[in-house]
Amino acid sequence: MREIHFTYLSGPDIATLAMTDSEILDAVEAGLRAQGQGETVIEPRVHLEPDPAFRGHFNVLRGYVAPLGVAGVKVVGDYLDNYQQDLPSEMALLTLFDPRTGMPLALLDATAITEMRTGAITALGAKYLARKGASVLGHVGARGTAYWNVRLLDHLFDFAEIRIHSRRPESRDPFAARLSDDLGKPVRAVDTWEACLNGAHIQVEASRLEAPAPLFKTAWVAPGNLVIPYGTMSAVELSLTDVMDKVVVDDWGQCKGGKFGSLRAHVEAGKLSEQTLHGELGQIIAGDRPGRESDDETILFWHRGLSLSDIALGAAMLEKAQRLGIGQRLRYA
Repeated sequence: MREIHFTYLSGPDIATLAMTDSEILDAVEAGLRAQGQGETVIEPRVHLEPDPAFRGHFNVLRGYVAPLGVAGVKVVGDYLDNYQQDLPSEMALLTLFDPRTGMPLALLDATAITEMRTGAITALGAKYLARKGASVLGHVGARGTAYWNVRLLDHLFDFAEIRIHSRRPESRDPFAARLSDDLGKPVRAVDTWEACLNGAHIQVEASRLEAPAPLFKTAWVAPGNLVIPYGTMSAVELSLTDVMDKVVVDDWGQCKGGKFGSLRAHVEAGKLSEQTLHGELGQIIAGDRPGRESDDETILFWHRGLSLSDIALGAAMLEKAQRLGIGQRLRYA
């Protein structure tokens, strides 16, 4: 058998790549477009909960993106109490494979990939579903993905006002300060959900609740708003879907089943179904479904996170790393 090598990209390697906002968005959008054109295979994520006492679980995401010629599997841990050990709440590894032979191509630290691609999906949802004049962002949550939500949304919209909230002042205040420095504009940390979301044009809920709780009130959603809830535990009221003109998801196969997700109760209650769903974001990007059609439409975008986005962004990082000579070449066989 011939020698086989694969590339390993560590966290520091990926930081050295210094992926630009446009590079991240373009890679993830290409993966979503391929999905909308029927050029992907995506398997619904599966969960492993080792022990409820650990207050965390693993997600396993699998997929294939034909235009890129790459298949991949990501395993990501999601642990509520990791901050107490100065660890990210989400840590991940992504493996890329040649889909024709099964040969491993690369192993990547996917912690940053998870954060970046989640932020990119949030931002791309807004690109196609928010009204063009949206100038106020309200964002609940200060975990790793939250940074890229705000950064990439602001890259597209250049907001006049950004508000953020999270439960712990020790996380939300430094988070707001970091964003202010990086974006070069004021980012305001506020004390309550209402102060954050009420009056915002784009409302993002990325909280980390231990159990479902209706903290995001439907009454705060004004006509023409875009609402993006994607917390693991639901923070919205059951009435939220009642005020929506359109509901869009990233992948209905993942959204319709499983125990986690912001709109799980809405699916179980029959308020969100394949019949009431407007479509998937990939279908809109591919041009098969319309996105926003008027400024007064109120739209909800729920994303669970796609293996396709991890794979597309990982493949873009691998290509850039090979071009720049970054990473380690490891022998497999």
